[in-house]
Amino acid sequence: MATAQQMRTSEKQISGWSAIFPNDVTTQHQSLVFIKRMMAVGVSCITYLRGIFPEDAYRTRYLEGMCVKILREDSRFPGASKVVKWMMGCFDALEKRFVHRDPEDPNSIIESYQFKFKYTADGPKLDILSKNKQVSLQDTKKASILLIRKLFVLMQSLEILPNDVSLTMKLFYYDEVTPPEYQPPGFKQGECDAVWFEGTPVHFKVGDVPTPFHMMKVRVTTEKETMEQLEKENMLNEETETSVQGMEEVKSILNVSANTN
Repeated sequence: MATAQQMRTSEKQISGWSAIFPNDVTTQHQSLVFIKRMMAVGVSCITYLRGIFPEDAYRTRYLEGMCVKILREDSRFPGASKVVKWMMGCFDALEKRFVHRDPEDPNSIIESYQFKFKYTADGPKLDILSKNKQVSLQDTKKASILLIRKLFVLMQSLEILPNDVSLTMKLFYYDEVTPPEYQPPGFKQGECDAVWFEGTPVHFKVGDVPTPFHMMKVRVTTEKETMEQLEKENMLNEETETSVQGMEEVKSILNVSANTN
């Protein structure tokens, strides 16, 4: 009986909104913490559901009936640790309000996931759905859960990746505000070259997550035939773009590529 009670207590501790995200986003610091964790959840969902890293590279949390896998910071898998390091570098750039990029372009991109971030200089200036509408915690929660659910549907619907794939992450930034010598942890300066997709690429909006201070957008680029099949089956529905004013935008791109000899 005591064992059963202990198991229920332990499960409760890793379930719910507060097990992953802060309970409030009314300050700029709280909003930044939320955006960091939301990106970590998004990248973790993508890598887990696409089968890129082993199960042991993740810890488990539960949210609104969903089993959410999040990459461990202390992972014993080098590849997973590198992705965590990339995200930490992105967080550093977000805190400083400028972003750098990873130089190594893949040989042949299969899928691309864009995380776009917007932030204000002087507090909340979002204009979402209607003019002067303020973003509440419930708005943030609803958008977050919807985004995670759509990622689940999308990742589980895509074709299985080849065995020999690699990941790259690029961070794009504003030259006019980023010091020339700035390099986020885990990144080095590179070229902004064109990329080559296998097949015909199409872009899909997964979702937007707002807070009073930030906006995170997730976009996916994948092969045209795959996306057309998902749309035919009505598994993904395109949403109207939200209007955001007075915000700067930075972008992080996670690419999945096939290795060629």
